[in-house]
Amino acid sequence: MEVRDLHPWPSTPEEAEAIQDRLRPMLELDVPGPDAPRTVAGLDVSYAGGGGAGDRLAAAAVVLDAATLEVVEESVAVGTAAFPYVPGLFAFRELPTLLDALRRLETTPDLLVCDGFGIAHPRRFGLACHLGVLTGLPSVGVGKTAFVGAYEQPGPRRGDASPLLDGGETVGRVLRTREGVKPVFVSVGHRTGLDAACRAVLALTPEYRLPETTRRADRLSRDALAARCG
Repeated sequence: MEVRDLHPWPSTPEEAEAIQDRLRPMLELDVPGPDAPRTVAGLDVSYAGGGGAGDRLAAAAVVLDAATLEVVEESVAVGTAAFPYVPGLFAFRELPTLLDALRRLETTPDLLVCDGFGIAHPRRFGLACHLGVLTGLPSVGVGKTAFVGAYEQPGPRRGDASPLLDGGETVGRVLRTREGVKPVFVSVGHRTGLDAACRAVLALTPEYRLPETTRRADRLSRDALAARCG
């Protein structure tokens, strides 16, 4: 699939923040998004290192049929972390290898689901936003914990939700995907709305807390890293 090359790679946090500021106006956040995506791609990264630049990592992209959750196509790339760990700039560690995995796909999915955040981010430009702008595709972030914001616990039943608020702004939704299990944190990235994002996440979680897209991409990236580095 096609990925746009919109910026040089930063070498400092200041350069990385400037890229986020330059790309943020390109986000399309006022569209409802795909109501019934046919294919959904999950993206995840596994690491073999202690958190510094140059750590070995594997990035996986797994495309699922949205109706059956069967695998349509999968791709994996192994590389190194391209940036040190800096809160708010985590995407710059993973993006080069994630983009390699996406470029190897023959399928262009209707929706990207990232293990991370969209606008629920201090600079309103998390990994899902960055990937959405670079690919032009609708994108959603699904986090295991909150990065920014405050919230009330949603109700106990599957589908119960509460707003994730930061500075008086709704930046996401705290969504219960399994009864009696910790919720996930959904935020839009690009070209989709929060209602459509939450519908997609619920459709992708028929059995487990995390979306099947994330679970399968996580497994693929871990297996690739073990095969290469083990």
